[in-house]
Amino acid sequence: MAELSRLAHDAFAWVRREGATALERLRDHMWVVVQCAVAATVAWTIAGGLIDDHFPFFAPIAAVIALNTVGGERGTNAVRMLFGVVIGIVVGEFSIALFGGGYATMVAAIAVAMMIAVALGAARLVIAQAASGSILTLAVADGQVGLSRLTDALIGASVALVMSQVLFPTRPAAWLRRIENEALQEIVRLLDATGRALQGDEDPSLSTVDRLSALSRPMADLSRAQENSHRSVRWTTARWASPGPLAYEDEKVDRLIILSESCLALARTAAAMDKEERGHIASVVLEMASTLDVLAGNLGDREARQRAVDLALDLAQPFSEGSAEDSVTASAHLSVQMVATDIMLFAGVEEPETVAQALSGEEEDQPQVAHPRTESWLPWVRRRRSSSSSARKRSRRMFRRSR
Repeated sequence: MAELSRLAHDAFAWVRREGATALERLRDHMWVVVQCAVAATVAWTIAGGLIDDHFPFFAPIAAVIALNTVGGERGTNAVRMLFGVVIGIVVGEFSIALFGGGYATMVAAIAVAMMIAVALGAARLVIAQAASGSILTLAVADGQVGLSRLTDALIGASVALVMSQVLFPTRPAAWLRRIENEALQEIVRLLDATGRALQGDEDPSLSTVDRLSALSRPMADLSRAQENSHRSVRWTTARWASPGPLAYEDEKVDRLIILSESCLALARTAAAMDKEERGHIASVVLEMASTLDVLAGNLGDREARQRAVDLALDLAQPFSEGSAEDSVTASAHLSVQMVATDIMLFAGVEEPETVAQALSGEEEDQPQVAHPRTESWLPWVRRRRSSSSSARKRSRRMFRRSR
């Protein structure tokens, strides 16, 4: 009975944990899902209204494929998708005109469409869309040549571009913050695994190696997200927004990359310590993981950032005296200070000198974190409001002068 109760408890905990994860995924992607549904409906309506006696399935498919990608890549994705679909449709139409329908025609059309995309140096997405375009063209054409399918693809991609580049552009700062959160969670796992290995008198280097591949992915995502965020600002209405939030997150991305490197250095240095010293440093490594977990819980909350700063400072101050006898222990103590420094700078303490003074005890007051920068949901609405407000101020100044 006790065993059954334990299994039921574990099953309930697993369901609750997985359910919370699923709800979090839905929350993170709900806005993209809504945009895809709206864009598909709009593309279907436009294509159906423009061409009589026509089943416009290419238009909604094109719109959904173009929008269903991450952040700043949606505009690029729409262009790539359109390029691939155009290749596929054109090849499919020529195949129908020359050979009619049939299995042999479909095989030839798919092969030719993909070879053209490969010869042009296209991305994998374009190659796949070229094949899909030719398949769908031959599958629904019923041996009839027509330009309606190409028109559908153009309409779907156009709707996707209007949605992603004009009406609802990516919020680059918020997008970067989400990726920062994923990277932080992976760093937390790295430090937690290292700390538990140190406590269990295991080889911590094995845990570090196991987590390195998992950590490399979010770090690469951060670098790619930085590049895409600036591209999205250049080519969407997000360029009308204030540059402050994106510049703020840009700096935090750089700080987070440095933080990941210092955490790796701490994990490697702790692994080289004597077994007697590992027990003491293990609790510090686990507390560092808990401190970063506080940050990962809510990067947009100033109180969470300030709490992380206070915790990191309390952990690192005892290691600032430099009383270690051997070089490995001294390096580990220095790594603790470096991790704490990078946590505080990433959390929002603006001056490195303030952090250094706080760690050495020269500064009695706790370093304070400024409020994180945020961006508006619709940059073009914000610009319109700010422009009209400026116009009102100018007219008031002119009216006062005329009086």
